[in-house]
Amino acid sequence: MRILRLWAPSLIGDHTLCYIHTNRGGNTCINDVEIPVKYARAGESLDGEEYAGAMTIVLPPEAEIDDGGFLAVGENNETLLRWHSDSSSFKVCTAGFLGVSERAEIWSPIRTAVLTVSDKGSQGQRVDTAGPELERLAFAQGCVTEERKIVPDDKEQICETVREWAGKGINLILTTGGTGLSPRDNTPEALLSVADKTVPGFGEMMRIETLKYTPRSFLTRSVAVVKDRSLVIAFPGSKRGAGQCFEAITGGLRHAVETLTGSASECGNNHHGK
Repeated sequence: MRILRLWAPSLIGDHTLCYIHTNRGGNTCINDVEIPVKYARAGESLDGEEYAGAMTIVLPPEAEIDDGGFLAVGENNETLLRWHSDSSSFKVCTAGFLGVSERAEIWSPIRTAVLTVSDKGSQGQRVDTAGPELERLAFAQGCVTEERKIVPDDKEQICETVREWAGKGINLILTTGGTGLSPRDNTPEALLSVADKTVPGFGEMMRIETLKYTPRSFLTRSVAVVKDRSLVIAFPGSKRGAGQCFEAITGGLRHAVETLTGSASECGNNHHGK
């Protein structure tokens, strides 16, 4: 799908390229001018008052964005917008450029949960930075965190939480911590014990890609498994390590979840991620 037109009558009319971002007040701006951003389908009239003071992204006739859905723009989905039906406008998730003929995808939100595994964190002796980092990075991929929790390095508690979230229909469960070699690091063992399937490619990509940053990255025991219809991925416990590993697997993340939930297009198509 491509953007067919960018129409803003209060900003000189048609645009071929513009920059969408937020100001300090959190309001949407086009090229530093505060203005609501809407969408319409090709063939729909743009003469109404609702479009007069807005920037309108014109998409193909079949485009349909549900409340809370995302519009990802760019060859690598660099710009991400989220549709809010109550205001009939987009909010900016990731600032970037909009251009006529630019590639665009409509994403459904991925229901996500983040589990931090840490003895000290569960006792309030350490501030969790990796969990919020995963949540932030996941949101840029259209993942909306509904559940978050900190548990100790206890295999049973990890298993119980994963089972609970999978039972609630969470699509993506991200764990951080417990992937090292110390005696209390048992997150991979916990996930493998509840797994219906394993997805070894995620851990392989993490280890390969993070070798660029540290020669010891191959020591991480990160794994990915399927529990019911949930994809569960284990990340290292540090903010930096979790972030680097997440960036390594974005290329297949959404497609994996959509395949698992039955909403993916043909497996041969490479639609998502960087």
